[in-house]
Amino acid sequence: MTEPFYRAFEDRYRGSRDVIKQRLRAYAPFLEPLVQAQQPQALDLGCGRGEWLELLGEYGFNARGVDLDDGMLAACRERGLQVETGDAVAALRACPDHSLALVSAFHLVEHIPFELVQEITREAQRALQPGGLLIMETPNPENLVVGASSFYMDPSHLRPIPPSLLAFTAEHAGYQRHKVVRLQEEPALHSDRPLALIHVLEGPSPDYSVVAQTSAPAEILTRFDTAFATDYGIALGPLALRYEQQHEQRLAELHLLAQAQQREAQQLHQALQQQAQSLEHQSQSLQQQAQSLQQQAQAQQQQQAEHEQLAASLTQLSHSLDLAHAHAAHQAEALNHAGHRLGLLEQRTEAAEARADAAQQHVIALLSSSSWRLTAPLRKVVTLGHRVRNGGRRRLKALIVRAGQAVLRRPALKRLARPLLRLVPGLQSRLYGMVIQAQAAPAAAVLLQEAAPGQLSPRTARIFQELKKVQETRNR
Repeated sequence: MTEPFYRAFEDRYRGSRDVIKQRLRAYAPFLEPLVQAQQPQALDLGCGRGEWLELLGEYGFNARGVDLDDGMLAACRERGLQVETGDAVAALRACPDHSLALVSAFHLVEHIPFELVQEITREAQRALQPGGLLIMETPNPENLVVGASSFYMDPSHLRPIPPSLLAFTAEHAGYQRHKVVRLQEEPALHSDRPLALIHVLEGPSPDYSVVAQTSAPAEILTRFDTAFATDYGIALGPLALRYEQQHEQRLAELHLLAQAQQREAQQLHQALQQQAQSLEHQSQSLQQQAQSLQQQAQAQQQQQAEHEQLAASLTQLSHSLDLAHAHAAHQAEALNHAGHRLGLLEQRTEAAEARADAAQQHVIALLSSSSWRLTAPLRKVVTLGHRVRNGGRRRLKALIVRAGQAVLRRPALKRLARPLLRLVPGLQSRLYGMVIQAQAAPAAAVLLQEAAPGQLSPRTARIFQELKKVQETRNR
């Protein structure tokens, strides 16, 4: 693998200098107690582009770096950093005992065999001052995405080293204490946000370091107690436990929700059953109402038919009433006219009755007079003469009447008689009148003979009785 290739690879996938320096400031709690000594010495193994050397200079360290890649060191030399090309382990071996306050190896141990990692750990313990620090940073295989995938993006990586293994290496080398510092995790994972499975897979800190401290007097170690007591980053175990707890909590909530929904479903089922029963009752009631309405509709139709028939009858009755009113008006008019005529007839009747009374009195007076009695023999003689004369006339008249009636019953004689009678117009009318009078007289006589006193008015009946008495007196 050529040097330009590796530098280009680092520039693309490691990040910019500012980003790397900002990440490295996470070690400030360990650096600040070290700079209390005057210009502490620091050696950075595999210094690369020099971001750590630059940050150490800002804190006041006299730092130098070693790397095999001159291409990477070019960036350090451009910034005036103290670097040299060489083997990191050899450079560490060359350091005098207790000459360094800090030995660091950032993303170096994954590039070398584990035996060299152990040697670096031992040589750093020798070269460090009392209370000095060894920092070894490497990709964190607790992050399953890093351990299974992104670790192998760098073709120079050999194998990932678990945090517990690297920590044990420092402990076995004789360091008084060590701390696993997990780095570069997503800050939001420190909150109580709900976790998904992807957070367990890629959520643990993608990088970690083991910070080991050599033995030193208590006054020196005390300055570092806070830094070593603090927990850093996110490990796989606690994150997975949080996920399981949240998952169990979600399951419990879902179980409670399912139970609540089951209760609601049961209540809803009961309510639906009640509603179904109520709807069934309502349906039956509606059916009954529909039947009642149908019966009412039929009754209304029948009533409507009756009303229509009654309306027709009323119309006909109204028409008849109009005719009756018209007839009544006509009758009223006729009645008024008849009343008027009746009034006239009453007047005439009264006048006739008055004349009849006068005539009756005159007849009674005449019949009662002495002259009437004295002239009785004379009247009898005259009457006898009249009877003789009138008897011949009556027989002649009867003969003429029977001849006329015979002619009237025979159309042929009637046709022969008409031309002869037209020769004497007066004779025709007189003969016709005699025949008609002869036909009407018997009927009138019968009516007079059959008329009973009860059929006459009281006044007429009284006059009739008086005349009858006078006639009977005459006959005696």
